[in-house]
Amino acid sequence: MSPEIKRILFATDLSQNSFHAFQYAIDMARSHDAKIIALHAVEPLPEEVRFVGVLQRIEEKERKEMVPQIQESIQEFCKKAEAKTGPPCVALVSKILVPRGHPPEEILKAADEEDCDVIVLGTHGKGFLANTFLGSVSNAVLHLTRKPVFIIPLPSEK
Repeated sequence: MSPEIKRILFATDLSQNSFHAFQYAIDMARSHDAKIIALHAVEPLPEEVRFVGVLQRIEEKERKEMVPQIQESIQEFCKKAEAKTGPPCVALVSKILVPRGHPPEEILKAADEEDCDVIVLGTHGKGFLANTFLGSVSNAVLHLTRKPVFIIPLPSEK
């Protein structure tokens, strides 16, 4: 008997590879009658500049404007996915989270708080080390969680 999967945390940086990983999350959600919780963590400004009140107000304004843009990007992922796999995609996404913080920490926190059963995220290799090391976010999540993690690499160019 395989473990029950009802909530899938899909972590995205909104890159092309994230779209590729999203297709896996959709397939998994359909196969298990599960829901997807999408997350895009926004890196905070460095502490050296955050103490200035003006920059904090700019950061908050930026975050408020960014949330709808990220939600729109994830909906675009759904439209593209539906063109390939058919509907419904939007119905599979039950929540979109846009926390401000260090991505690995925010991914792990959301996986626990949302009681997710698995984590799906993409990674991309760069340079000659591509075959040796995972991306820093993927690597941190993989080694710091007890939940199953599906790391989806970029597809081959074939």
